[in-house]
Amino acid sequence: MAAKVLKVGVNKVRIDPGNLERVVDAITKDDIRALIREGAIWAEHIKGISRGRTRTRRASKKKRGRGSGSKKGASGARTPKKRLWVTKVRAIRNRLKKARERGDITGEVFNKLYLQIKGGQIKSVRHLEEQISLMSRRR
Repeated sequence: MAAKVLKVGVNKVRIDPGNLERVVDAITKDDIRALIREGAIWAEHIKGISRGRTRTRRASKKKRGRGSGSKKGASGARTPKKRLWVTKVRAIRNRLKKARERGDITGEVFNKLYLQIKGGQIKSVRHLEEQISLMSRRR
């Protein structure tokens, strides 16, 4: 009955030896539930199978086959130049927007730098930071 209440198998049910008499006297499901609340009856935890070893093995296999001998196709074919450009421009634009939100630059400077990013004048986030510091010094 305790197995049904706990929703586990019969072999997973554990009974406290000190409260054995009270457990024997329990005849209804409500009695069993009361004993569960008190801690006289409990369900043993289910032992799982650790996936730690599998994860490390999979991670080490993932690193294989990345050498220059295994690569087929130019760098522009493996990750297209357009995708590299979009990723870079998004990062730079996000940094620019954060600078405007913080108040490091004005709206006018923001627009000027935004167009420079679009035109490819600003090459990286570091270059953008340098330009922002230059413009803030001029003010």
